Amino acid sequence: EVQLVESGGGLVQAGGSLRLSCVASGFTFGDFHIGWFRQAPGKEREGVVCISSSDGRIVYRDSVKGRFTMASDNAKNTVYLEMNSLKLEDTAVYYCALGGCSSFVSWGQGTHVTVSS
Repeated sequence: EVQLVESGGGLVQAGGSLRLSCVASGFTFGDFHIGWFRQAPGKEREGVVCISSSDGRIVYRDSVKGRFTMASDNAKNTVYLEMNSLKLEDTAVYYCALGGCSSFVSWGQGTHVTVSS
C-alpha cells in the first residue's frame, strides 16, 4: 500500500523558513516521481513543484521559484521541500504526491503551513 506522510508544517512569520518532509513507503522509492501541491482555504489545489515525466526536469510554480527547493534522500525514502522567504500567500495545506507533472495519483494527509505578518 502506497503511503506518503508529510510533516514539518507550522506557524512562521513572513520572511521565515520551513522544511517539509514526506516519508514514502509501499513502493520502490526511486522508481516514481514525487512532487508537492498545496491548497489554501477556499481556493483550488495548485501545484508547487513536480518532476516532468518526459525529461525529468524539476518544475516549480512561478510564484515559488527561487524560494522553494525540492530535494530527496533515497536512503531515507524521504522528499523534502525547503521553503524560504515565506509569504502570506504561501499559507496552505501542503501535500506530497506520487506522480509526475502530468498527474498526481496518490497523496498524503497534508501538513499545515501558516505564514503570519
